[in-house]
Amino acid sequence: MFFLAVAGGLFLPCQLARASDFPSPQVDPALSAGGGFKKILVFLKCSEYEDPMVHRDHGQPGKAESVLGDLGKENHILLTFTADGSVFTPETLASYDAICFFTSGDLTQPGADRNPPMTPEGKAALLQAIYNGKGFIGIHSAAATFQSTTNTVDPYIQMLGGEILVRVRGLEPAHQIIADTNFPGLGRVPANFAPTEEWYALRNYAADLHVLMVMDTASMVRGSYYAPDYPTTWARRYGRGRVFYTCLGHQKETWDSPVFKSILGGGLKWADGSVSADITPNMDRVAPQIKKP
Repeated sequence: MFFLAVAGGLFLPCQLARASDFPSPQVDPALSAGGGFKKILVFLKCSEYEDPMVHRDHGQPGKAESVLGDLGKENHILLTFTADGSVFTPETLASYDAICFFTSGDLTQPGADRNPPMTPEGKAALLQAIYNGKGFIGIHSAAATFQSTTNTVDPYIQMLGGEILVRVRGLEPAHQIIADTNFPGLGRVPANFAPTEEWYALRNYAADLHVLMVMDTASMVRGSYYAPDYPTTWARRYGRGRVFYTCLGHQKETWDSPVFKSILGGGLKWADGSVSADITPNMDRVAPQIKKP
C-alpha cells in the first residue's frame, strides 16, 4: 500500500493494481459474430503515481477502464487492458490497430506500481509500430510519461507532440475553444464546454499539430500564468501513424460526461483507422503565440 495525493491536499490509501489484476481479454459476442472489429491495446501502468481514474478497487475496473470498455462496445472496438510492460514486442503490437496510454513516469522503470516495466527495446518497438502505421491515443497523464531532459526531447514526446510542463494546483473549470468541429466526436462539443479538471501547462509542442481544443486561459483563475492560449487536445501524424492526445481525463465527472465520451470515442475511431479526418496543421492559426520547435 502507498498513499496517493489527490486534489485539495488529501492523501488516500491506495492498493496498486498488478498486471495480474487485469483479466484476459474477452471478445464481445456481437463483435465476434459481425467480424471486422478493430483492436486496441490499453496500457494503464503508472510508474510515477496512480491516477484515481486508473485505480482498480479489489480487482474491479477503475473508472477509465469501465468507460473505455463501454466506448469499445459502442464503436466496434475490442479493447485489451494491461499494466504489464513486457507486452511491448513487435510480435504482440502487430496484432493491434492502435495503442492507448493512460500512464505516467518512466515506463522502463519498475516504478511505484510494481508492475513489470517496459524494456528499452519495447519502447523502441512501440514507437516504430506507430511510425509504421499503428494508431496511438494518449489520455491526460500520457503527457507526463517519458519526460524530456533539459537539452533533449524524449522520442516518445516527439511522437506524442507535447508534454507536461507543470500541473495546475487544485482543480478549476476552464473554457475550451473548439478549433475543429469536423473532427470525429468534436461536433457534439458545445461552445460553452468548460470542464473542471486538473489542467496541465504543456511544452515541447510539435509544429505539425492539428489542434482540436485550445485552453481559453482568460477563463482560468490563474489565466495570466498560463497565457497565451494553448492546445489541450490534438491529432497529428507520426510517420504513417495516427496520434491523438487529450489533456482531459483526471476527474470522474469528466469520464461521466457525454461530451468527453464523444471526444474520446472520436479519437479512438480516428486513431484505429475506422474514420478519416483532415488534420492539416493549424497551430499558427488557432494558437499563434505558442512557441514551436
